[in-house]
Amino acid sequence: MSEFDQMYREVILDHYKNPHGHGVLDPADAQADGQNPLCGDEVSIYVAFGEDGETIDEVKFSGRGCAISQAATSMLMDMVTGKTATEVAVLDKQELLDEIAIPLTPVRLKCALLGLTTLKVALHKAKGTPLPDGLAGFDELELT
Repeated sequence: MSEFDQMYREVILDHYKNPHGHGVLDPADAQADGQNPLCGDEVSIYVAFGEDGETIDEVKFSGRGCAISQAATSMLMDMVTGKTATEVAVLDKQELLDEIAIPLTPVRLKCALLGLTTLKVALHKAKGTPLPDGLAGFDELELT
């Protein structure tokens, strides 16, 4: 394993053990739950908007699952705070995958993207932002 790979594995483990934005916002301006029954990952996303009603002032998540799903969602919390709902709705999944920075199998890819997909569903429900392209590719995920 290269030094680069080892460094990113340590970053992922740190996010898993010490997740950023972990918790619940009650009340939340936007909220959604997502599950990946293939591996048992569960994520709930909670969003509070700023005074303008569009900018994400605070975002939190709760859930359980593998290190990749939980670490990726932790990284996502850092990435989206301060962005508008519209900016997040069009956030390309590759930006999150670049942040994760390690190769993922197709099964682990679904784990890594569960938080992002759930966040986009929360924003869609609250603000009417578009759902992610290719959501049909997440048939195994249960999003409410």
